[in-house]
Amino acid sequence: MSRRCELTGKTRQIGHKVSHSNRKTKRRFLPNLLNVTLLSDTLGRSVRLRISANALKSVDHRGGLDAFLLAAKDSVLSPRAVELKRAIVKKRTVAA
Repeated sequence: MSRRCELTGKTRQIGHKVSHSNRKTKRRFLPNLLNVTLLSDTLGRSVRLRISANALKSVDHRGGLDAFLLAAKDSVLSPRAVELKRAIVKKRTVAA
């Protein structure tokens, strides 16, 4: 399983661990990934996703999973999230 957020695309970063003597060794900064269940209002069902804590805060700020997905670019989203977004858009166009 890749260490990548399904909504924001946040992945690991590379940097240096710097000792007291200023010696540098490579290290990885991993994203804070969480397994969460989010509710889609449009689809009327819950969805399990592996997202970062930062993305979870963004979903709450934007007003839910549906609003977040509709505002997000497809290039950033995972294939599962893109399918979810298409299903939400399809259901909203049928309802309108």
